[in-house]
Amino acid sequence: MSKLCAILLGVACPWLLPGQTAEDLVAKNLAARGGIENIKAIRTLHMAGRVQQGGLTAQISRTSMAPNLLRQTFTLQGMSQIQAYDGSTGWQISPFEGRKDPELIGEDDLRGIVEDADFYGPLVDYKSKDNRIEYLGHDVVDGDDAYRLKVTLANGDILYYYLDPDTYLEIRIEKMEFVRGAVVETVTSLGSYKKVAGVYFPFSMETGNKRQDPADFAKVSLDTVEANVPLDAAKFKMPVAKPAAPAGKEF
Repeated sequence: MSKLCAILLGVACPWLLPGQTAEDLVAKNLAARGGIENIKAIRTLHMAGRVQQGGLTAQISRTSMAPNLLRQTFTLQGMSQIQAYDGSTGWQISPFEGRKDPELIGEDDLRGIVEDADFYGPLVDYKSKDNRIEYLGHDVVDGDDAYRLKVTLANGDILYYYLDPDTYLEIRIEKMEFVRGAVVETVTSLGSYKKVAGVYFPFSMETGNKRQDPADFAKVSLDTVEANVPLDAAKFKMPVAKPAAPAGKEF
C-alpha cells in the first residue's frame, strides 16, 4: 500500500490506524472529557433533572462525593424513593413499596450502587482499581462508527464503552452484571454533552434492558449539573428510623 493510500485510509477510517491500544483510548477519552487534572479537581457533584418512561415523568437527583459516596432520589406524585451509599453501607427508603423507614439494601442491589458510587468512573485510575481494559476494535452504533472498549471490573461485571472516533467521548455503555448466576444486560446511550467546571458531562441518556425495545427505554434529561457544591458526608449516612409511637400517643 502506498503512503498516500495509507494516509487517505487513516483519514476516512481512523480505526484502521496502526498501534491503537486500550491505554491510548482511555487517555484520549480522559483528555476529551477535560483532562485528568480537571476531572480530579471535582470533589462533589449535584445533578437534577427528570426521567420519562411511557406516560410517566418523575423528578430525579443525584448527589455524590469523592471517592465513593452517593445519594439518589426519585420523586413521583409527592413521594420520594432514596438510595444511598456512604462508602461502606447501602441503604434505601422505598415508599412506593410501602416502606417509609430507611432499610439496608439487599446484596444484589448493593453491588450495583457500589459500582455507581465510584465517583470518577471505572476508567480513571483503572489499574489501581484492578479493572482490566481491552480494545476490541471498530464497531457501529446506530449507524455511526465507534471504538469499542471492554472494561472488566474487579468484581467480574463487564462494561463495553463505545467511543466516538472524532471526540473520543462515550456515546454508549453496555453493562453485563452477574447476579446469582444470571446475566443482566443493560444499555445506556449518552449525548448532549456540556462542560461543567472544565469537564464534559452528558445531559441526556436513554437506558434500559438490552432485551427491551429501545422505544421503551427510560429517557433522562438533566437540567443542572453543579460541581464542588458544599456537602457534608453525613448526608449519605443511613438515618435512624423513628420509633413507633405507642398506641394512643403521638409525637
